[in-house]
Amino acid sequence: MEKKILYSLASLVVIACSFTSCKPSASSTSDKTGMAYNKKEYGGFAVNNKFKRGPGPGLVEIEGGVFVMSGSAINTPGQELSTYNRKRETTVSSFYMDETEVSNTNWLEYLNWIRTNYPADYEYYYDELPDTLVWRRPLSYNEPYVDNYLRHPAYQDYPVVGVSWEQADRYCAWRTDRVNELLLRDQGYMTSFKDLNGTGRAASATTPVAAENAGARKPF
Repeated sequence: MEKKILYSLASLVVIACSFTSCKPSASSTSDKTGMAYNKKEYGGFAVNNKFKRGPGPGLVEIEGGVFVMSGSAINTPGQELSTYNRKRETTVSSFYMDETEVSNTNWLEYLNWIRTNYPADYEYYYDELPDTLVWRRPLSYNEPYVDNYLRHPAYQDYPVVGVSWEQADRYCAWRTDRVNELLLRDQGYMTSFKDLNGTGRAASATTPVAAENAGARKPF
């Protein structure tokens, strides 16, 4: 009896697989007309069915929705509510958010990129340095944090502190560019000048040409 049940289940699986293999995938056909996409014989309507949405490095998806924004649990009689303090229904699309805070290491990576790509632009580098003086408070001794928190290895995984809104905004723009740059490089759309042209010993024909050009500019 068990063998008959197993055989019948196996036959059902084979039949189901045969039906699904003969039928084109839902992403390649219209669910309203049944016409195939990206086929000249069906009109040639082009649809990108290879697009896959996914979070960037270190991001998690936050599902959007409708929620009541602002307002206060306590309404004071006689107090007029401002426009920004009124309870109102707000719709937020789904978005991605960092799974963890931006660490000191993440920010130092940003600073290193600036120093490497813009070595002569000191103002750009110093404008992106966090304000370590935020650690100083009256009646407290936080000088070790002022001096060591950003760069000491013991705090490398701690959240970066002393970053302004403008700095954070520029960091987000930089990070977006780097993620997109990596995607383009991995897909072969971007190649550095060094990789494109290469380096090596001067060829036999290039050396005399360079010497003649130099002699034409500087007669001896």
